[in-house]
Amino acid sequence: MSHALRMDRRRFLKLTGAVAAGLALGLDRFGAIAHADAANFEPSALLQVSRDGSVTLWVTKTEMGQGVSTSLPMILAEELEADWKTVKIRYAKLDPKYGDQDTGGSESVRGSYDRLRRAAAAAREMLVAAAAKRWGVLPATCHAENGAVLHAASKRSTLYRELVGDASKLPVPADPRLKEPRAFRLLGQSPPRFDIPSKVTGAACYGIDVRVAGMLFASIERCPTHGGRLVRHESAKALAVAGVQQVVALPNAVAVVASDTWSAFRGRAALDVVWDPGPLASLDSASIDAKFRADAEQTGVVHHQVGDFAAALARSGQKLESVYTVPYLAHAPMEPQNATVLVTGNRCRIWAPVQIPSWAADSVAKELGIPRENIDLEITLVGGGFGRRLYHDYLIEAALVAKQVQGPVQLVYSRADDMRAGFYRPASLHRMTAGVTGAALTALRHRVICPSISQQLFPGSLKNGVDRNISDGLSDWPYSVADYRAEHVLSDPGIPVLWWRSVYNSQNPFASECFLDECARAAGKDPLAFRLALLKDRPRHAAVLKLAAQKAGWGRAVAKGHGLGLAMHASFGSYAAMVAEVSVEDGAPRVHRAVIALDCGQVVHPDTIRAQLEGAVMFGLSAALHSRLTFAAGATVEGNFDGHAILRLPDAPRVEVHLMPSSEKPGGVGEPGVPVVAPSVANALFAATGQRLRNLPLTLAS
Repeated sequence: MSHALRMDRRRFLKLTGAVAAGLALGLDRFGAIAHADAANFEPSALLQVSRDGSVTLWVTKTEMGQGVSTSLPMILAEELEADWKTVKIRYAKLDPKYGDQDTGGSESVRGSYDRLRRAAAAAREMLVAAAAKRWGVLPATCHAENGAVLHAASKRSTLYRELVGDASKLPVPADPRLKEPRAFRLLGQSPPRFDIPSKVTGAACYGIDVRVAGMLFASIERCPTHGGRLVRHESAKALAVAGVQQVVALPNAVAVVASDTWSAFRGRAALDVVWDPGPLASLDSASIDAKFRADAEQTGVVHHQVGDFAAALARSGQKLESVYTVPYLAHAPMEPQNATVLVTGNRCRIWAPVQIPSWAADSVAKELGIPRENIDLEITLVGGGFGRRLYHDYLIEAALVAKQVQGPVQLVYSRADDMRAGFYRPASLHRMTAGVTGAALTALRHRVICPSISQQLFPGSLKNGVDRNISDGLSDWPYSVADYRAEHVLSDPGIPVLWWRSVYNSQNPFASECFLDECARAAGKDPLAFRLALLKDRPRHAAVLKLAAQKAGWGRAVAKGHGLGLAMHASFGSYAAMVAEVSVEDGAPRVHRAVIALDCGQVVHPDTIRAQLEGAVMFGLSAALHSRLTFAAGATVEGNFDGHAILRLPDAPRVEVHLMPSSEKPGGVGEPGVPVVAPSVANALFAATGQRLRNLPLTLAS
């Protein structure tokens, strides 16, 4: 099936740029119009106060384990002054009344923060106004606290549940007053997460857990080579397999539908299929590498430039040049791609783990040829996303199968499908050039050679060849160098690519932070001191770097054969730094300790942030030390974790997380921890062994 998708400029900007800060889709600025309700007070689509004393808060972002089902309600409850013991949550289905429901770019908290606070503040003011009117006093003489409104002068108080009827009749305030951060009582605490009990008991429903009466199961055979095409297929042998109900032809694939998953897999294996391997039939890893290296000789498209790099380089006392590479990677979530779809006439109902439900629903409606409003999408829990579920090819496939089947169908990818028939983190090559004069960095150029996610998914979307996503961490490089140039060369071998956790931030800092260590060594400077001298005008960057270094004991004597390495990077509105302690065991890198510091602005749920950073370290170590995809005869070689390896429990280091106190608006958390992992480990390996490793995964010379 084609990976390219035409879309209008408005949606493209929404998906690739910042998520809108306010509400959209014709709603009032808080999400809904207040309305009278005999049983409930519902001033917004996001919250409800009931006469029974409960406060229900709707979670409008996909829960992927990152804890939004607790963090987002905490923001609402804080501003509402709700009694946390009375709070319940509900997961929102796709519905325009909720506004933006997209989950990605570490935007859930930082993108929803102001919106949720305003919605809750409006509700709080309405409750206060209702109580004041009842008592015949000015609202300014009352205040809300822990699920009640109080009037200090008369020592009167009333619970929210007693004000439901009166508050429902009031207009929604246009500009409610927000609480000062110093008055926060809930934010910064770590109450038990709402999603954990059901996960412990097994009651949690992920996409792959969905069961609907009369449901059948589907498995899809696709061309093993990228860009290949279906020539013909024979269904007889597949239909002879017990349990197989139907064989369905898709535009460029064949689906086997059966009474259970195993029968669908067995029937698929029995298919007779002939493929045209397509134009990439001879593609392999060596040819991809050769293409990148040849393209690295080109002058790139400039996306950031200060001063005159070429002139400054010519004047420099030392010239340094290095090439760094990173491989294609699979997202490899534990829950493989799946979707359950029921098509009835011109209506479609979907249950699926998805990150951008609005885009998914639009695409399915277009493929089925039905009105968008006839799509009913229920967003399930997600067993790992890492960006893979930002795209929705698996929903489209499931819908096309369901259109030809009577009753609901669940499409399930095998692990090999997930790794070989999906999308990947782009590979890239980084040609680094710098000039050092004395102890100073006088010139630096970072040239990135890689494919463009935006160009693949949205052909023709780039203006003048510039891809602002590729410039992640480069156009906003924080170090003060008088002559700096960041550029990229678009080089696309044809492998399908997609956003991957921290996107291009997962690879650009590997080159820039490791090369900065090379520059520090050439200048005869300590890597920490060298960086801090270049961060004099970036206090938040410098502070988080100092915190990580101080907590790790930077400069201390380490055990023989051990080394310390550090890296700093800002992304998704947050600032991260990490110090790794590394040695070599049995010829392979061994990370003993990872000290990571984060300045993410206002901390909402500290335990969730720590868990996210611990996960980011493990995820980043998998990419740094183990994971890669290779290609032969136009196909992806690796189909499971034996080839595309991940970090195993016995190899996990001790992780220490340190959070910077801040009252700034929240930044992202899910992704900013990943970029600093690989460079800090590579720099530590150099300190331990003297070997400068410039290719991921990090492999020591024998």
